[in-house]
Amino acid sequence: MAAIDREAEAALDTARDRYGRTVHHQVAAAARARRNHAAVDTYATYLAAHAGPLLDAARSAVDGLPPARHTRAWRDLLDALVTSHTEIVRILDRPAPPGSAAEREQHTLVWPHLAAWADYGTIAADLAEQTHQPEPGLTDEERQMWTEMAQAARRRGELDLFESWYVADGRRITLAYLVEDEDSTVVALAGDPGAPGWEVIGHYAHEWTAGQALPRPVPPGVLRPDAASRFNRPEPAPERPLQELVQEVVEARAAGDVADALLSATQTGYDAGPMVRLQHLLSTAAEFSYALETAQGRQIGARLDALGRQLDFLVQEVHDAAEDLVATVAVLPPHRTPKPPRIRPRPALETTPPPAPPQRTTTTARHP
Repeated sequence: MAAIDREAEAALDTARDRYGRTVHHQVAAAARARRNHAAVDTYATYLAAHAGPLLDAARSAVDGLPPARHTRAWRDLLDALVTSHTEIVRILDRPAPPGSAAEREQHTLVWPHLAAWADYGTIAADLAEQTHQPEPGLTDEERQMWTEMAQAARRRGELDLFESWYVADGRRITLAYLVEDEDSTVVALAGDPGAPGWEVIGHYAHEWTAGQALPRPVPPGVLRPDAASRFNRPEPAPERPLQELVQEVVEARAAGDVADALLSATQTGYDAGPMVRLQHLLSTAAEFSYALETAQGRQIGARLDALGRQLDFLVQEVHDAAEDLVATVAVLPPHRTPKPPRIRPRPALETTPPPAPPQRTTTTARHP
């Protein structure tokens, strides 16, 4: 599905202008029709016969998990996938004539269900694998000993975190390399490594052994549960690239032209400028950092919030400077004359070929 989506986006790009607005609507419609048709064929070939058993296995696994705040949401998600599968199969069982307008309409109507499976089918697959039984953990004494070793390594800067996930009961597990005397051991930590209270729950020779011994990861969450599908994103808003604005300043002759570029960079609203979009990026990244619900996540979120406020002040300053630049009513002085590029003249082309050299003949010398 990702390959189909990339191909469709490449085709849709050809239907857009330099600012991302769709200008060739027939080309865009044809690209979407090809995308929808390819997605239906792919689902029919690879998933239609297996979706039902997969959902049954996932639901059975969820029913066997300990109660947690996320299990209700997983059941709702599985119910939605069941509905989407039913709608897709209904189209597959009663297809319209190939190449007809009715077929294109069928595919358009079923596309959101295909996109839902592309987005969330992996979650069902992950849940179906939650039947794995982890190996027994450490004893209380071993846990305390390894935790003290890991805490000491953390203080020395020799505890390198490299992977993290959540398990079905809501615990966070983090894998780290514990370095002692130039030897490295993989240890598993339970809890937030950035806050007090975490502990070591296992130690392993390498990462693969740790993955086999520890509880399976559950699907990670999303920042905004009601966000649009990555395969069904809305039409992008028009955007002027920052590089283009810089080039406009280089090519400008009057102060008003430069002011227009600066005002474009700080414009708000639907067609926001690059500086405002950067502000949105910082605020969204801060929202994500807070949503991690970790000590370091809260600290980084606060830093990003502070940077966002600084950028907000900077955007206003740039906007005010642009308006002041307009008020100067000035142009560049004439002594800043452009220098034409140094182009070496090409040699003139000969209109007649040069005379051929005389033909050399070989003769025998005569001696008196």
